[in-house]
Amino acid sequence: MVQDSIRILQAQGYKATKPRKLVLEVLEQIEKPLSPYDIQGILRQRGKYLNHVTIYRILDLLCSFNLAHKVLSSGGFVKCSLDAVEGCHRFMVCQDCGAIQEFADKELCQEENDLARNLGFHTEHHLSEFSGLCSRCYEK
Repeated sequence: MVQDSIRILQAQGYKATKPRKLVLEVLEQIEKPLSPYDIQGILRQRGKYLNHVTIYRILDLLCSFNLAHKVLSSGGFVKCSLDAVEGCHRFMVCQDCGAIQEFADKELCQEENDLARNLGFHTEHHLSEFSGLCSRCYEK
């Protein structure tokens, strides 16, 4: 998966730098939202060091190509799990166990664009999350 992300960056003219690979590896291995400081701490435990500004820049780059996303409720970042699925990528976040499920719905995205257009607004990005209980926690 890291190599797939690197290929996408290279296709856009970006180099496969060691810092980018390190951040991608952490996002790939840890399946919960991570702040740049979390990523920095994980790398430090592995004997690597990147300053948090570099990590922020890498995360911004990854987000610009939908290779990673910022989870609004936590402020952390996760690796995109949907690859090139059409539609705006969104999350369902369990308030109890913290499980995150990413999904995309092209029709929902279009409906939101239509709503915004009817209100005289041009949409460039959609940001939303569903907060509640996953099926496992709901059944408890």
